[in-house]
Amino acid sequence: MREKPMLPQAGSVRRHYHGRPDERGDGPVNSLFRRFRMLVVWGRNNSVNVQKVLWCCEEMAVPCARRDAGGAFGVVNTPEYRRLNPNALVPAIDDDGFILWESNAIVRYLAAKHGAGSLWPGDPRVRAVADQWMDWMNSTFWPAIRPLFMGLVRTAPDQRDPRALEDSRLATATVLGIVDAHLGSRDFLAGNTLTMGDIALGCGIWRWMALPIERPALPAVQRWFDALARRPAYRNAVMRPLT
Repeated sequence: MREKPMLPQAGSVRRHYHGRPDERGDGPVNSLFRRFRMLVVWGRNNSVNVQKVLWCCEEMAVPCARRDAGGAFGVVNTPEYRRLNPNALVPAIDDDGFILWESNAIVRYLAAKHGAGSLWPGDPRVRAVADQWMDWMNSTFWPAIRPLFMGLVRTAPDQRDPRALEDSRLATATVLGIVDAHLGSRDFLAGNTLTMGDIALGCGIWRWMALPIERPALPAVQRWFDALARRPAYRNAVMRPLT
């Protein structure tokens, strides 16, 4: 069992820009929804899906104004927010009046707009592989690890189901075997450079690495994670205490 990865030191996480609002709206709720002159990202920074967007922005040096929403912050059930995202979930973005929700869709949009040739691969086949792993994160990895994450991080110890936790740990290890085999012949998920394909699963893999659990040896996954952890944008946006 490997040691837990080191968290960023206190104060080392760069704050996202707050932006300057136009002079519109008033009151404590309306002031949150004033139109900003830069990209606005709605969502709390401990959300795996919000972290996808924040990491994507940091990798491309795209300034954004983040607004806390969801979880203990509320906001998502207000009429104002539901006009942005009728699902009452985070993240959502406002890019100069263009509203978009669903984290993978947001990452694709930002990568296409700001990261052509890097996070957004120019080769359609490479881009398709990146897309594949973004979807795999949602369809396969996250359903496997979610019971383990929720049970250990967001459930009181006396209310945990040990059998469900172990089943989730084993299921996650099994599906990560697919990733390990794939990474055996490449540095990143879509080839030898970081793409949007690494963004989604990279946010998920931090949960696996940071949970206090026994992990089987997956050398290619470990090598990939170590490469992500050396990137300042990943450390700043993703490697936060699990809450």
